[in-house]
Amino acid sequence: MNLEKILAISGKPGLYVLKVQTRTGFVAESLLDGKKITVNLKSNVSLLSEISIYTYEGEKPLTEVMQRIAVKENKGQAISHKEDNAKLTAYFKEILPEYDEERVYPSDIKKILNWYNMLQAKGLVTDEAPAAISTSEEIAVEEPVKKAPAKKAPAKKATAKKEE
Repeated sequence: MNLEKILAISGKPGLYVLKVQTRTGFVAESLLDGKKITVNLKSNVSLLSEISIYTYEGEKPLTEVMQRIAVKENKGQAISHKEDNAKLTAYFKEILPEYDEERVYPSDIKKILNWYNMLQAKGLVTDEAPAAISTSEEIAVEEPVKKAPAKKAPAKKATAKKEE
């Protein structure tokens, strides 16, 4: 499962796919309705590939957690994120028994299951191994290269010949 270009944008419902980077931000396409939106650099955006879940031993990447859900559900839909908290935590305990119950809240579990079901509905739950991503890699919008203005040839001085 490749979550490299899948985004969660704070204040916007659902997930988005990164399409194009621009000077002032980027263009993302909603997985819910397919509409494209522009997002400026000041927006709080999270790449799903950069999200991790707290465990007692450290952190597990979200990609690995999603892969475990896919294996459990045979790449089908997971339980609804609208179930009661007790059912959600019991389900998540089956998926990731070592998750830190004090630091991973029911709201986090709901979000993960909602995201998984969205990705599954769009056919993005696959056996594809995640691409290796360095931790320093982020969505960085490159500054446009500013071209220096073309140099004009120096103006030729009009010289008058002296009459002899």
